[in-house]
Amino acid sequence: MKKGFNKTPLIISGAGLALVLLFVVGIFSSQNKAISYEESVQQAKSDINVQEKRRVDLVYNLADCVKQYDRHESDTLTKLAENMSKGNAVEDVNTSIAAVAYQYPELKSNENYKELMNELSTTENLIAQYRENYNQSVTKYNRYIKKFPTSIFLDMTGYEKQEFDRTAYEAPEDAPQDLFGE
Repeated sequence: MKKGFNKTPLIISGAGLALVLLFVVGIFSSQNKAISYEESVQQAKSDINVQEKRRVDLVYNLADCVKQYDRHESDTLTKLAENMSKGNAVEDVNTSIAAVAYQYPELKSNENYKELMNELSTTENLIAQYRENYNQSVTKYNRYIKKFPTSIFLDMTGYEKQEFDRTAYEAPEDAPQDLFGE
């Protein structure tokens, strides 16, 4: 009988190589997914910062707009009162009604205040929504890097648990104040 080639070492070597390759692919796959989650966390944090910047810009711009329109309405009412105090009496009833409609313009500063409050409310709601999204992203990332067996791979490559940014409920020193003051 002819002695054949022994395939056992070749099979063992192939299986060992396949296991090593599977291990390397597992590490890179875990790393790629962790990178994706980490980027989601950073994006969520950036979204919060964008909305907080919008809040500051919005508060100052809208407050200035309302203040300017308030001044315009005040000047209009002052001029109207001055004209009325000069004795501009109207004798005909029809003329009187037309004069009242003409002399008393429609004033809208209350609408500006409503718009200001609506915009601020919308911005605060967006900030709350983005903070919730951030917290969910951090939770998802932290869960992923703690799971077995990815925790072994990711620990070797330096991925660590991320901490939540806690919201400070006291007003910061640079918070907008006295927006309508002179």
